[in-house]
Amino acid sequence: MPLHTLVKRWRSPLERGIQGLLLVAACSAILIVGFILLYLAKESYPLLAEVSLGDLLGDRWLPASDPPRFGMLPLLTGSVLVTLLATLLAVPFGVCGAVYVAEFASDRERALLKPFVEVLAGIPSVVLGFFGLMVVGQVVKQVFGLTQGLTALTGAILLAFMAIPTILSVSEDAIRAVPKSYREAALAMGASRWQTTWRVIVPAASSGVLAAVMLGVGRVVGETMAVLMVTGNAAQITLSPFESVRTMTATIAAEMGEVAHGSDHYHALFLVGLLLLLMTLGINLTARRFVRGRVAGKTASRLGGRA
Repeated sequence: MPLHTLVKRWRSPLERGIQGLLLVAACSAILIVGFILLYLAKESYPLLAEVSLGDLLGDRWLPASDPPRFGMLPLLTGSVLVTLLATLLAVPFGVCGAVYVAEFASDRERALLKPFVEVLAGIPSVVLGFFGLMVVGQVVKQVFGLTQGLTALTGAILLAFMAIPTILSVSEDAIRAVPKSYREAALAMGASRWQTTWRVIVPAASSGVLAAVMLGVGRVVGETMAVLMVTGNAAQITLSPFESVRTMTATIAAEMGEVAHGSDHYHALFLVGLLLLLMTLGINLTARRFVRGRVAGKTASRLGGRA
């Protein structure tokens, strides 16, 4: 039997085995998320069976009162408020910083800026929480004339610090991945470097930039320690950035260690975790669909232009 036939027969089972291992690795993430989702739903069900939906959507989170009240609307609004504020602060700085590093910075500047960005991304959240508690909170208090600095705005500023490195780093990679022919074509047509960057390069990298923004938002939504330390932890419904709020993650971290196992309070915290996971999945799926839609639209427009 020829040697190449033996090699082919030997390679075929090996390749199938490797493909099987890769399939298991790819499916493991789905299985893990599915098991987490089922476990959270299982632990949340006893509360859902006893408490009405109207009570769960109430405006009072008082698990230690008699009778206890598990209104999750204050936690939901607090998380949404802090997330929106942090996103509004982080996206302009992250995207503009990525544009500068990718398009305008010299090699020396890029070599200096990139390590600092990576170091900022690696700072533990508890350290940033101390910084926010002792510095950012006092600055917010003095600048806006507040009675105390533990507000939603303070938490949003810290979360923006955490999200900016992620947005900047991933966006910079997406911008640098745009083919050089785009830049050369725009410059050849008489566009300035500024016009080329903002009207050609950034739109071409918009899918990657959006992915970077969603990664930053995911970091903001899931952050616990920093918001626990600097937002005041007041479970109230408010849209003002200058008032104290309590987020869903901070509620779980602050109360899970002292709750009685199997109590309504215990199951309520699992329900909060279930809602948080569903929110995160919804954000990721929406961003994925939006990115796919933009990529498909660009491909169709290019094919139409060629036709």
